[in-house]
Amino acid sequence: MFEEFLDEVVADALLDLVKLLPFLFVTYLILELIEHKSKRQTAEFVRKAGAWGPLIGSAVGIVPQCGFSASASNLYAMKLISAGTLISVYLSTSDEMIPIFISESAPITLLLKVLACKFLFGVLFGFIIDKLFRGLFREKADVRIHDMCVDEHCECEKHGVVISAVIHTLKIAAFILIATLALNAAIFFIGEDVLKTLVISKPVIGSLITGLVGLIPNCAASVIITELYLGGALTAGALMSGLLVGAGVGLLVLFRANKEHLKLNFRILAALYICGTLVGVIFDLLRVTF
Repeated sequence: MFEEFLDEVVADALLDLVKLLPFLFVTYLILELIEHKSKRQTAEFVRKAGAWGPLIGSAVGIVPQCGFSASASNLYAMKLISAGTLISVYLSTSDEMIPIFISESAPITLLLKVLACKFLFGVLFGFIIDKLFRGLFREKADVRIHDMCVDEHCECEKHGVVISAVIHTLKIAAFILIATLALNAAIFFIGEDVLKTLVISKPVIGSLITGLVGLIPNCAASVIITELYLGGALTAGALMSGLLVGAGVGLLVLFRANKEHLKLNFRILAALYICGTLVGVIFDLLRVTF
């Protein structure tokens, strides 16, 4: 029992963290360079280029690395990308879906269809949020990287960009590790079988429930949802609902990096769930299959 706990809870959490560290470090290093070198120019560039953010974000998100969702959360907290761009990354993030499809020898056409849907809906909802609902996610528009340094008490002026980036990375990594250990422990003691029984194969209802499962900021959620679909227990709508909502550890990083704007974070969370489950429900009502 103890060995299984170490393997499934502790080892998995450490492995997930190791995969994330390069993304976190590079993100914070870029943020530090922006703060020290060209904050004004960058802010202007973001305002001009932001209109294409959802397209770029969705394209980046489908790359099978959950680290991009974590990076996007940090960039959003620093006001370097829009809410629509963040949602597009979350919706398109693949997490553990691709390895499961490949390991189960699923048809390549099925995988490509799912990836295409995640990309297209990421772009669609990202633009909708930025064009029609921008006011719901509005706060001060200026790039606020310096605020991050003040909040974290990193004394960036003394340490330089590299050491400061390391400090920020280690602080957020510690938060992610604690949260991931807690989630892994909960799944270990509750059991994946119990989580699977929560997923109902009935249309519409199943999509709403898998959307909730997808919100679990852990790769176990996408693994369970993908395996259930390949086993014939889920509709295509329920699959899309769970996989679209699943943003990996991105939500954890968002609530940590943007902790002073909790209401805004919960709006992002609600928007993510609504967008993902809406697609799933529509798929179910239209009886879409892959």
